[in-house]
Amino acid sequence: MLTNAPAPPLTADWNVARRVSDYAARDPDRLAIAVQLARPTASGDNFATMSFAELDADSNLLADGLLASGVKPGMRLALLVPPGLDFISLVFALLKAGVVIVLIDPGMGRRNLVRCLSEAEPEGFVGIPLVQAIRAFLWRRFPRAKFNFTVGRRWIWDRGTPLAALRARSLRADFCPAIAQADDPAAIIFTTGSTGPPKGVLYRHGNFTRQAEEIRDFFGIAPGEIDLSCFPLFALFNAAMGATTVIPHMDATRPAKADPRRIVAAVQELRATQAFASPALWNVVGRYCEQHQITLPSLRRVLSAGAPVPPHVLRRMKGAIAPEGDVHTPYGATEALPVASIAASEVLAETAAKSAAGAGTCVGRRFPGIEWKVIRITDGPIATLAEAEELSAGEIGELIVRGPVVTTEYVTRTDCNPLHKIQDGETFWHRMGDVGYLESVVGQASCQPNESGRRDPCPSAERFWFCGRKSHRVITAAGTLFTIPCEAIFNQHPRIYRSALVGVGPPGQQRPVIFAEPWPEHRASSKADEQALLGELRELAEQHPHTSQIQDFFLMNSLPVDIRHNAKIFREKLAVVAAQRLRVPS
Repeated sequence: MLTNAPAPPLTADWNVARRVSDYAARDPDRLAIAVQLARPTASGDNFATMSFAELDADSNLLADGLLASGVKPGMRLALLVPPGLDFISLVFALLKAGVVIVLIDPGMGRRNLVRCLSEAEPEGFVGIPLVQAIRAFLWRRFPRAKFNFTVGRRWIWDRGTPLAALRARSLRADFCPAIAQADDPAAIIFTTGSTGPPKGVLYRHGNFTRQAEEIRDFFGIAPGEIDLSCFPLFALFNAAMGATTVIPHMDATRPAKADPRRIVAAVQELRATQAFASPALWNVVGRYCEQHQITLPSLRRVLSAGAPVPPHVLRRMKGAIAPEGDVHTPYGATEALPVASIAASEVLAETAAKSAAGAGTCVGRRFPGIEWKVIRITDGPIATLAEAEELSAGEIGELIVRGPVVTTEYVTRTDCNPLHKIQDGETFWHRMGDVGYLESVVGQASCQPNESGRRDPCPSAERFWFCGRKSHRVITAAGTLFTIPCEAIFNQHPRIYRSALVGVGPPGQQRPVIFAEPWPEHRASSKADEQALLGELRELAEQHPHTSQIQDFFLMNSLPVDIRHNAKIFREKLAVVAAQRLRVPS
């Protein structure tokens, strides 16, 4: 089997869930999870909490109960439970039982959700009553789902074992988690489907363990830190690092709709030192803090991932946190995370100005465990590295990466494996599907923090500049246009929040079109105002060589975006709209 993980001794245990037990033994009373409640309890508590000892004991009970119910290590169980104490405890219980967890974001929509679950062929479901009812109704789609467990009040027709009964089935006080090797399957996590059908990515225990180590070491995260996690799965890494996970009261599938007052209150009450969320949420929180002159001095580290983070978001959030703190934007994908990262201080001082002029978005330097190359763009499969043409620094091409955090394969939509993996001896490279270029930087910060958490100068380091998704490039008769460099020109207009480049027609003869979304307070007030704004965008296009051929512009009050991050624009949908408006075959 091809792998990028180091070969561990046969006695090594790579089960990341065992780290919960380690921290429970060292500091049993330390807070592991705090879930913000919709309303305070009668005693005035705003959070439901669980210590490391309680998390370890409860996940042991659940794991033993699963095994006593007939679940076997290696089985696939789908986990569909809202963020909360039960969700985190179940994640570790499933890992401790040696189960392969199927994780799907419900925000992808019911049709995609059902299709992905069916393709994953789970042998059971751990879910809320509605999930169990739908599973029972669609039983033909899930013929192997024999082990089903209900979280919450059980409905008569859901036919799932209640979680309380599962806990009661535990028979061993000295339960020991399953021992896992680095290449043992741990989870199937689905991509967002923002550039095609969602694919099930196989995560191995080695991937999870190395991810936790890379994130911990790169950002200098220490045991005892308190993380406000607006992406629930990040709790897996927090618990493995001895950090507290705080889950705010919000709909995790719609971060742009979160109430910023709730986020601020959670940070202030528990004095969070770190926070992780999508750019859409930080846009809401940053604007709220700026409007109300609120600062969050306990926050020293803010992480934002899932899409490029606009400089105005970085600027607002950096101004809201501790003066010595910073906002970090780790870059990666479901198949390979983390790959690189950059801090707001570096972006605002240097790279933002270049990005505004169309240089792309700098995502920073690679993590120590990552190797990367930029190769010539091709849409077909590349069987071996010898078939790929590596490009020089500054040339825009396709990014490929290799390292122990890079996953090995898709287990659904397996026809996509040849399009995304390149064999290199006994290892492989993953094709990120992103285009951009490498830049050699001299005398800049290194990618490794020192003992104080700050980064020392180093003689040379490469940075990757992201220019967009490969599938989104627009190939015209005059050349190829890349989304991020082109859109940056129009995003500089004071009335424009974001924009999207799409192509109409066959590759090689595509007609470039820009859709622009104004800020809510700057939407066109009349037809004349709309025409004036479109005229200003055309003037901007003419001022830059790489946008001068764009002549078609449309305004849209809300661009279609993915639900998970509220930031990835569905350009495929916009291309269809553009073709209809221009009356050109798409």
